[in-house]
Amino acid sequence: MDVWCSLSYYNWEYQRPPKTLPRVKGTHQEAWIIACKEGKQPSSHFGVSGPLTELVQLGNVAKRYPQNRLLWDAEKMEVTNHQDANEWVRCPYRKGWSL
Repeated sequence: MDVWCSLSYYNWEYQRPPKTLPRVKGTHQEAWIIACKEGKQPSSHFGVSGPLTELVQLGNVAKRYPQNRLLWDAEKMEVTNHQDANEWVRCPYRKGWSL
C-alpha cells in the first residue's frame, strides 16, 4: 500500500477546511483591474506578494551558501552576517539605468 496516496492509512477522513478568503474571479490580472475599478484591495496585493517574493529570493541567496546560516535585516534589506551574500541581494545598474 502506498501510504502517500492513501489517507485511510491514517484512520481518518480528510475534510477540506472552510473557505475563508475571497476567491479570484477570472485571472489575477482581471482581479487586479476589478480591484482598481471598485476601489477594493486585490487578493494578491503588494503587501502579500512583496514579502513573499523577498522570501523566495532569499532562498535563492541561501542556496549559494549552504554551509552558512544567513541573518536577514528586512528593514535594511541586507544579510547582516555574510557580506559576500549581499552581492546577490542587489545588482549594480549600468550607467544611465538606476532607481
